[in-house]
Amino acid sequence: MSVRDSGRGIAEDKQEMIFTRYTRISKDVEGTGVGLFIVKRMVEDGGGKIEVESSLGEGTTFKVYL
Repeated sequence: MSVRDSGRGIAEDKQEMIFTRYTRISKDVEGTGVGLFIVKRMVEDGGGKIEVESSLGEGTTFKVYL
């Protein structure tokens, strides 16, 4: 499954850290920094993996493999 948005994107050097609990890469957007941590944990607990592809200014794609 893949989910794509057309938002601001995520810098390459920050893409892995978005899956860390309480990590927020942008303080001007609402959030607690736990959503993607929970998703990654659920996917991996089910034997899958999640990947992120993103470029600044071009949006982000999350790919989930189960």
